[in-house]
Amino acid sequence: MNLNERASGILLHVTSLPGPHGCGDFGPGAHHVVDWLQSCGQRLWQLLPMNPIGPGNSPYQSVSAFAGSPLMVALEPLVERGWLQAPAPPAFDRRQIDWARVVPWRMEQLRAAAAGFFARAVPAEREAFEAWCRREVDWLDDYAMFMALEAAHRARGVDGGWWAWDAPLAARDPAALLTARREHAGEIAFWRFVQWCFDTQWAALRAYARERGVAVMGDLPIFIAHHSADCWARPDLYFLDDAFQPTVVAGVPPDYFSATGQRWGNPLYRWERMADEGFAWWIARIRRALALADAFRIDHFRGFAGYWEVPASCPTAVEGRWVPAPGQALFDAVEAALGKLPIVAEDLGVITPDVVALRQRFGLPGMRILQFAFAADATNHFLPHNYEPATVVYSGTHDNDTARGWWASATERERAYAGTYLACGEHDVHWAMIRAASNSVADLAVFPLQDVLGCDGRHRMNVPGRMDGNWGWRFDWDDVGAEPGRVLRLITAASGRCAFDRLGLPAYPAGHRLP
Repeated sequence: MNLNERASGILLHVTSLPGPHGCGDFGPGAHHVVDWLQSCGQRLWQLLPMNPIGPGNSPYQSVSAFAGSPLMVALEPLVERGWLQAPAPPAFDRRQIDWARVVPWRMEQLRAAAAGFFARAVPAEREAFEAWCRREVDWLDDYAMFMALEAAHRARGVDGGWWAWDAPLAARDPAALLTARREHAGEIAFWRFVQWCFDTQWAALRAYARERGVAVMGDLPIFIAHHSADCWARPDLYFLDDAFQPTVVAGVPPDYFSATGQRWGNPLYRWERMADEGFAWWIARIRRALALADAFRIDHFRGFAGYWEVPASCPTAVEGRWVPAPGQALFDAVEAALGKLPIVAEDLGVITPDVVALRQRFGLPGMRILQFAFAADATNHFLPHNYEPATVVYSGTHDNDTARGWWASATERERAYAGTYLACGEHDVHWAMIRAASNSVADLAVFPLQDVLGCDGRHRMNVPGRMDGNWGWRFDWDDVGAEPGRVLRLITAASGRCAFDRLGLPAYPAGHRLP
């Protein structure tokens, strides 16, 4: 995908899609979304991370930086292949994911499908599965073993992270791993099967989107979770002590939004060790990301220039310090291995000149958020008249309120300024933001589906720092109707982000000249 094209798209996570099985997946609902995007003139579908969910149901704290979420595997193709009997799902909520009910039910279906596959798959299917396992072995074997060992320890009542496992397995003793591979062969095969289903279904959906002119943008979190196959497989690449506990963790310093900063708790990279290996881990990670998407947003880009290091013993991020990171050397190595990178840099927060220089050196577009534009004056960096073309503008992101929710909670001054600048009020602020973003010089404009539908703050996807109640939003096609797509198509065409004939205007007279 060319990130310098003038285009627009929708931010919509897979789990938010309609469908009968408790959360969105790669099934018919996803294909319908692609058709809807094409009909609206949208050429980009931006996703949130598709990794397995972690604490708080967040994909940003995943057990793997390489694996896909089992919950996104559609059940219909498994039924069609004869591996699974057509399920009779409970009456799941169509507009909110009940994770406590959805996760065990869907995993039960996947286990039944795996049993069906290993019992009834034809030779061609088995050969395809085995070929894929060989191709993805570099990350797949560690992930499948990790999941099998996690299940075995939990069955014995060991609920802590991998560092609480039997010592030889936590330390990856070769003899212990060999024994575990034999003991847990069935469970390992199950997790490999699920990942094969994820990859094959996603590849089919991407091909469907590509045929209809819709590109896919993924999302790459900068850090990995402590309890993850990545950290267990290579603990030497992180600042861990002899008990495999982090000595320092990731976060951001105190700012306008938080007097104590944010202590994320992710282990920090030993960049010098990664550099000694030619940044092989990062090259593998980005190669995997590019295999799953046409482009991707990289989270917390400023962390590649310098990151906030917090002592693990500190309960807040107040006592952290800035530490330089090898951004240029890293991206030089990745580009040498993979070529020019289609990356959008999430350059929000405390942005210093070295962060800007790093982004510009590699020609990466940055981000602007319209909701941030109205707290100051006309010089505000986030106001559309201050944009540059190498920009992706959003009305808001998954971490923001919806446009109408923002209006309801904004200060009186912000509402007055936004109402004047956008010529809008509480009932049409979402369309005004979409129109302003679309008419800007930014190459790409992206809108959460909630803003296209005019949803209020009850439909917000995520509240940073809150553990409960996030990542559950879904929509139903009954919520959409014809009007949002029609209006979005007109705005997109009028702003030059799709073919002008989408406006439905009479053809320009042949031979007509301007006066």
